[in-house]
Amino acid sequence: MSALTSRTAAAAVPLRLRSAAVLLVASLAGLLMFLWPLLVRVRPDDQAIAPPFVFVLLLPVVIVVCLAEFTEGGMDSKVLAMLGVLTAINVVMRGLSAGLAGVELVFFLLILGGRVFGAGFGFVLGCTSLFASALLTAGVGPWLPFQMLASAWVGMGAGLLPRRVRGAREIAMLVVYGIVAAYAFGLVMNLSSWPFTLGIEVPGHSGGLSFVPGAPLLENLHRFGVYTLLTSTGSWDTGRAITNTIALVVLGPAVLTTLRRAVRRATVSPA
Repeated sequence: MSALTSRTAAAAVPLRLRSAAVLLVASLAGLLMFLWPLLVRVRPDDQAIAPPFVFVLLLPVVIVVCLAEFTEGGMDSKVLAMLGVLTAINVVMRGLSAGLAGVELVFFLLILGGRVFGAGFGFVLGCTSLFASALLTAGVGPWLPFQMLASAWVGMGAGLLPRRVRGAREIAMLVVYGIVAAYAFGLVMNLSSWPFTLGIEVPGHSGGLSFVPGAPLLENLHRFGVYTLLTSTGSWDTGRAITNTIALVVLGPAVLTTLRRAVRRATVSPA
């Protein structure tokens, strides 16, 4: 296999050991951020349940990810410029789609960017895209760190897909991933808001689908599963999956070609 073929088969920004470690820490902290309602244990006489502020660690961790890439030579100025360009495009597309009926145009470019430039780039692109669009659309709120991390996972996952798949098989693989990512994004975002959307049920009283602090894990998982199925899976999440599929099939080949042409023009350190 030629050197050029080997290079294009690999990620444009290889994920080095330190960057991988930082991504792992960020993901574990974020996972706790999403799962805390299912893990909390309370006494019957507790009057209030406050979430742990793990999300405070999110933005510093993202900065460390960037610094790890920069200091190890993983991103040159051209790749960094590409990060800015893709972030700006995602901001515009998110503003145009606005999530109406699950139509989210931001995810397909996030998937393609992570696919070409790698898991670390995809993670940072997910964070910067959601953060910048929130600033421009007045979408800053307690939900933003959750959205940033969930989107970062989408971009990172795309960068971890098998590298040597090409052509129609690659598009098919990305479509399947886009569908899975659409439902997974909706699932984790529902988990972040579920305890507060329906309120917190007082232990010992029946409350339908509400979160019950201290209840058995399987009981709360059952409540959450029914809640997300009724409120999101068949509507918003399905709309997002359809949007991803159409965008990846129609625009995916051309965008992949454009991004890979940009890779060949960028100076990227070898793995």
